[in-house]
Amino acid sequence: MFLARKLVGGLLDVVANVDQFIPSEPTPPRPPLQYAEQHESDEERQFRKVFQQLAGDDMEVSPVELMNILNKIVGKRGDLKTDGFSIESCRSMVAVMDSDSTGKLGFHEFKHLWNNIKKWQGVYKQYDADHSGTIGASELPGAFQAAGFPLNDQLYQMIIRRYSDESGNMDFDNYIGCLVRLDAMCRAFQTLDKDRNGTIKVDIKEWLQLTMYS
Repeated sequence: MFLARKLVGGLLDVVANVDQFIPSEPTPPRPPLQYAEQHESDEERQFRKVFQQLAGDDMEVSPVELMNILNKIVGKRGDLKTDGFSIESCRSMVAVMDSDSTGKLGFHEFKHLWNNIKKWQGVYKQYDADHSGTIGASELPGAFQAAGFPLNDQLYQMIIRRYSDESGNMDFDNYIGCLVRLDAMCRAFQTLDKDRNGTIKVDIKEWLQLTMYS
């Protein structure tokens, strides 16, 4: 029990001492379909048509469907090195973007994720200085800072151990998977940090809810 408390405390301390970060805006709540369609821009209507083709009749994207979509698109990009988005990675992405707890991504949730992926893809390309298709360990701090997350050294080392290969290089699917999770956890932290003092207090149930479905 003491070890568990020490581990949890250490992880919270890492997050609490993260420098100024800029997570994306929260996923917008899902408006009624009729209202949404009446107030969409031309760009959103075009995106909805594409989404209908991707999502199928239920108009929601499951982790398997997300995996197939991402791998089909990224597979056409020779300038992005990837082993392919795994089902576990896509389950994690769906979980942290699933604002209404359906286990799938609706139109607005998917659009929010898609816009983030496009933005972070631009950052990834910018920091792949040697055009190897991956980002090296020395390039990662700049790549994360440009994405809105200037992290401390301790957290960088944790991320490299978890998401990079043996040489410290991070490929595209791991970069995106890491940022999606990091973005969601930072937004969750900000929500729980009611008085904005950089610390939060959670009980075991809240901690498990925060960490297990992510």
